[in-house]
Amino acid sequence: MADHIIRGTAADDSIRLFAAVTTELVQAAHDAHNTSNVATAALGRLLTGGAIMGSMLKNETDVMTLQIDCAGPIKGVTVTVGAPVSTGENADAASEVKTAGTVHTKGYCKNPFVEIPLKENGKLDVGGALGAGMLTVIKDMGLKEPFSGQTELVSGEIAEDLTYYFATSEQTPSAVALGVLMAPEGGKVICAGGLIVQLLPFAPEDVISKLEEKIKGMEPVTELIKKGNGPEEILKLIFGDMGLKINDRVDVAFKCDCSKEKVAKAIMSIEAKDIEEMIADRKPVEVNCHFCNTTYKFTPEELSILLKSKKSSN
Repeated sequence: MADHIIRGTAADDSIRLFAAVTTELVQAAHDAHNTSNVATAALGRLLTGGAIMGSMLKNETDVMTLQIDCAGPIKGVTVTVGAPVSTGENADAASEVKTAGTVHTKGYCKNPFVEIPLKENGKLDVGGALGAGMLTVIKDMGLKEPFSGQTELVSGEIAEDLTYYFATSEQTPSAVALGVLMAPEGGKVICAGGLIVQLLPFAPEDVISKLEEKIKGMEPVTELIKKGNGPEEILKLIFGDMGLKINDRVDVAFKCDCSKEKVAKAIMSIEAKDIEEMIADRKPVEVNCHFCNTTYKFTPEELSILLKSKKSSN
């Protein structure tokens, strides 16, 4: 199934629901960065959480960055996501659910090749790869200053860390479930996805109690996806008896907006003497994009053209 998020509500609109399948997204991130299994799981979880949070943004120009700085061997994980961009058409003609656009997201690990032992239960030790650290969420919504919230990592497992972030920085009681299931070898992502459930301020006590029971008894999100359930089916399985309303669908894709033209502008922003030194070396200069691992090469002749353009514009 193509990656997408289903947005809905339940219990007379007192609960907001977001369910996602992101298998292709996480596989694309692994393929771009050649991440180890535990790094793929860490990056995949943050990409999934970021994509769902991106689907909450209102304006197409809004951008959100989720950044983890940590003491563990992975050293850090960064994800950037945009608000849903309308395509003007329903991506899946067979679906009756309206498509509200596509969320584009990208990300990277500082140490993509980290390898650590599995946990005692045989699962990937994402918390061990991250260790102690901080989660920072930055929302650029076109205002004078971006909104920034920062919380300590409570477990390094990412879902719990985002739950804590929502509670402390946005004062929104939330339950977050994120999962990436990897094949033991070969870097294949079997499935990936996530769920974010948010209580609105007017939710009655009986709804809160019922929701807590459902969250406690819920299967891991990767198990639900592995059984063939898409986001809509996941919401129906868990919340079908709570007045579930499916609102719309948001498609998800791993996409970087870097280009040689943008890198050229970045080169032109540095001091002229530094560009002159690059030219004097008489060797091509390579610039790598952290987010998608694309390398852009500039010959001494191309650097000379950029330098001339820089000088003429000053």
